[in-house]
Amino acid sequence: MIGTNDMTTDDVYYERGINLRHGYLAEYYADDVEFLVKVPQGLKEVGVLLEPTTVVEKGIAQAYEIQRRLRVWRPRKAAVMGAGTIGLLAAMALRIRGLEVTVFGLDRRPYLNSDLIEALGARYVSTMDLSVAGATGRYGPFDLIFEATGYSPIVFESMQALAKNGILVLSSVTGGDRTIEVPSDRINLDFVLGNRVMVGTVNANREYFEVGVRDLATCEAEYPGWLPRLLTHPVDGLENYERLFDLLTMGKGAVKVYCRVAEE
Repeated sequence: MIGTNDMTTDDVYYERGINLRHGYLAEYYADDVEFLVKVPQGLKEVGVLLEPTTVVEKGIAQAYEIQRRLRVWRPRKAAVMGAGTIGLLAAMALRIRGLEVTVFGLDRRPYLNSDLIEALGARYVSTMDLSVAGATGRYGPFDLIFEATGYSPIVFESMQALAKNGILVLSSVTGGDRTIEVPSDRINLDFVLGNRVMVGTVNANREYFEVGVRDLATCEAEYPGWLPRLLTHPVDGLENYERLFDLLTMGKGAVKVYCRVAEE
């Protein structure tokens, strides 16, 4: 094992609760220490945010790793496409790394998500008021863009919002068969002549869980009380699973829906 079980080359893979194997929950169970990451007591109440944070951490780490090709890469401006849970955590991770961050969302401010973004010292832009292209002209172009919308057409707008030597990280897993028209020649030319890159991120290994713990702790120190504000919709007990699904599908204003299985 080299610790990169998230980088399988197999067409068929097995992952509990994700693909071809049932999930499990038991009062007592044993696991390999390799897959256990300690969460500090101070992060106990927000530990449920660690797994989605790892998707962000992996994407950002991969972006920096890829950009080593440039010898010296010092990103200053970042954009996050989407103001949901992943988008909020991406904004957090980029802000604690010192980047100027602009987050794009659909809804007009003020609302909880825009308030959370601005509490980080980041900028919120509603695409109902200003297009991605318009905001790029005003606040960009962007050295790093983290896409987390679930809406595939925004990918092509993001590609055009990159600065030279910029990198676009995709985290959305999209379905369906949506099609759009794009200026393909222009996008291709700008990517080739501008040394631009696009890469995807999903699932993470231990390395990113450990970095996630560190960044959550840093966030709690630099922005006290910010993380708990993401935990908007707790549901007590697995027996209330129908309530969980209702909130996930219809929960307007929900940031993080989660189940409290038991109390210590």
